[in-house]
Amino acid sequence: MGLVYSSSNRTRRNLTIQTNLRKECCMPIDRRCIVFFGLAVLSVAPLCGQQSAPPTDLKYQTPPEVMVKLVDAPPTPAISLSPAHGTGPRRILIEQSSSLPSIADLAEPELRLAGLRFNPKVGMPSRTRYFVSLKLQTLPAAGAKAGAEMAIRGLPAKLHVLSGSWSADGRHIALVNADAAAGDSGGAGLGLWIVDVAAATAARVPGVRLNAVLTTPVSWLTNESLAVLTVPSDRGPAPTRSEIPTGPVVQENEGRATPAPTYEDLLKSPSDEKFFEYYATAQLAEVKIGGALKKIGKPGVFERVEASPDGRYVFAEELHRPFSYTQPSERFPDRREVFTVASGEVKVIDDAPLIDNLPIDRDAVEPGPREFGWRSDVPATLTWVQAADGGDPKREAAMRDRIFALDAPFTAQGKPIADLELRFRSVEWGSEHVAVVMEGRWKDRKMILAALDPTTSKLTQLYQGSMQDRYHDPGRPLLERNAQGQAVLQFTADKQGVYFAGQGASPKGDAPFVAIMPLAAGENPAEKRIWQSRAPFYELGIAVIDSPSGAEVLARRESVEQSPNYFLTGTIGDGQDINSPSQWTAVTQFANPYAGLPMPSHQLLHYKRDDGVELSADLYLPAGYDKSKGPLPTLMEAYPAEFKSRAAASQVTGSPYEFVRIGAGSPVFFTMTGYAVLANAAIPIIGEGTAEPNDTYVEQLVAGAKAAIDTGAATGTVDANRVGVMGHSYGAFMTANLLAHSTFFRAGIARSGAYNRSLTPFGFQNEERTYWQAPEVYYKMSPFSYADKIKTPILLIHGEADNNTGTFPIQSERFYDALKGEGATVRFVLLPLEAHGYQGRESVLHMLWEMENWLDKYVKPAQAVAAR
Repeated sequence: MGLVYSSSNRTRRNLTIQTNLRKECCMPIDRRCIVFFGLAVLSVAPLCGQQSAPPTDLKYQTPPEVMVKLVDAPPTPAISLSPAHGTGPRRILIEQSSSLPSIADLAEPELRLAGLRFNPKVGMPSRTRYFVSLKLQTLPAAGAKAGAEMAIRGLPAKLHVLSGSWSADGRHIALVNADAAAGDSGGAGLGLWIVDVAAATAARVPGVRLNAVLTTPVSWLTNESLAVLTVPSDRGPAPTRSEIPTGPVVQENEGRATPAPTYEDLLKSPSDEKFFEYYATAQLAEVKIGGALKKIGKPGVFERVEASPDGRYVFAEELHRPFSYTQPSERFPDRREVFTVASGEVKVIDDAPLIDNLPIDRDAVEPGPREFGWRSDVPATLTWVQAADGGDPKREAAMRDRIFALDAPFTAQGKPIADLELRFRSVEWGSEHVAVVMEGRWKDRKMILAALDPTTSKLTQLYQGSMQDRYHDPGRPLLERNAQGQAVLQFTADKQGVYFAGQGASPKGDAPFVAIMPLAAGENPAEKRIWQSRAPFYELGIAVIDSPSGAEVLARRESVEQSPNYFLTGTIGDGQDINSPSQWTAVTQFANPYAGLPMPSHQLLHYKRDDGVELSADLYLPAGYDKSKGPLPTLMEAYPAEFKSRAAASQVTGSPYEFVRIGAGSPVFFTMTGYAVLANAAIPIIGEGTAEPNDTYVEQLVAGAKAAIDTGAATGTVDANRVGVMGHSYGAFMTANLLAHSTFFRAGIARSGAYNRSLTPFGFQNEERTYWQAPEVYYKMSPFSYADKIKTPILLIHGEADNNTGTFPIQSERFYDALKGEGATVRFVLLPLEAHGYQGRESVLHMLWEMENWLDKYVKPAQAVAAR
């Protein structure tokens, strides 16, 4: 059923674990071989004709206390900068994100419909992070001390903010908050809150209950009003669903090719359609910050709304029937409309049909208009893109895409303003004569950045290269808010250049930079870097702030010892040492979330694969580790990536100077219990020219893993005889393949993976060939095909509610069945309520407990554990 409440008995509420310890099961699919016990029990698959081990109650477990402290450490706050053209001093909004939710939070009501998951009680996406604390702070003047953080008075004691957006003048911030009294009738819902920035106070706009099931429900119209999506006042009671069917559900195809990925949570019945339409329908309205509300047009299933820069119009994308049972909502029929705010009049610009027949190609697009949006530098001009090749990249065509524009009042036909050689990727608007367009082609990874003159349609190439070439990438344009609050290109004071920011990748690691891209220097101009991170720090330019004394960079600085904080660099280009502490002004003073914990050391390793491809990996070692005491048991983690050139595959990612932030799925946890960790080990899968990367996937995979282990061992810190391997998603797929095709590892841990590629027949990851076009590739890349060869102990973990395309729980369930049937040593843990990435605190802690036990049992011992 597409309709699933997490409190329903259709969702397993118990921690389900199955274990097989190298016992042959002569009936691998028989009930005698698959036993589920009651509440959170350990199930041991029996040997046919033998008794299984007695079941043991197993509730959620916790790993060592130091891991618990790392999991519970609060996220580092983020900041949001007020608009440059606002009134008064510039300020930042300090946003503290939530920590991991509890399993009880995940058990809140949830509907899974049309590829979406949302909380019907509140009217918002489920499983989302949110802000639990908001503070204001004035940005310090050059050389002055930062102002104190100011709490915002009037906010709910228990904050649950999904989003916040500044008004164009910087005087107000609109917040979308899930609170218990969003509607006048009370009850849970999404409320609209307005922050008075100068007074540092907030108040809920009365009578407004927002609907965020499909999109962010607020967009500023003017400094005093917003376009919002609300729950219709006359929506009525929710539909009901009978458990008694009225007939079969029938789907039919009459000779039309409609390939599709393996989507989850799709509509499955007319009842599902009713529930989706009921909860996704919203009323577009204008609301004044003082509370007056005026409806605009009729209710609809609005996938997106965006106010025009002048505030007179709202562009909307409205989904409508017929819905699909094979495609998610983003591919439903879509009516593109412009509403006039004052009158409520609506003009239909385009009505796109269901998208269900795209070729299997990363550059395939629908043939009609797409990528609608407002041109942000003018009052009310709508733009969109349309394929010049019918949407099929395999067709011969001189141009792939064309950009169109249509001015208010939207009665004429759109006029073309640019023809693109490659597929459209993005556009950033700047002025009457300057926009920056990015186009690309996935097949050979080619990309082009160009300056577009919207008036003359002239394109001037700024950069051409590979989208995977990090060493020569010029970065992307920096944006600022104009007087209308719209994001536009940030020009230099003389208007001759645009500020760019990039990662500054090099063989030494990333060193982010800010540069000026000249606009009047002809094609492929040389950009000038005006600021760049320098060792021993990792510094990321967030914004360029202009002042009468010159421009300075607002940067986030961190190091191995210092957690991230924000600084102003002082005027750039004045000859001062920008990395001298005396020239930087601290903006924030966020505490180290790991203070008092024994943090690991970090080293960036450089090495080569046997075929000469240069690789890198991050080596983490336990705090205080003394190499003289011998090498350590090691956990290797990786995520393979496809490349079209050896040069791009050899490039280094990351920085040795970044602060070690240990996310919920990180392998670095295990440095706390005596393991060396080889993280982010580069495993490139290369196919140059006409060769496809996956044609030699297994060979390159094994070679990359061997190179990482050999290099770690050469440091004297990695014990090559005691190495485990782990991965998540495509990394889990990698893990299983390494155990099937190599003998390097003592054990493997595979989380939320796909193991049988015949279950993803229309492509997977970056493989664009179908199962029927390349059956030998699908077979050879599927570890399921080699279940009889896997004799290394493997721990499978999967979220019971995994909705990622291609990694449904059945992948782990069937792989476990196959391994068990072939007598492998395997344990399968199914985490209740969890999706592709695990969020519940109890789930994450239990996952770490499982992984720690598995590593301690099979990797850490000096001698390998004998097969049982």
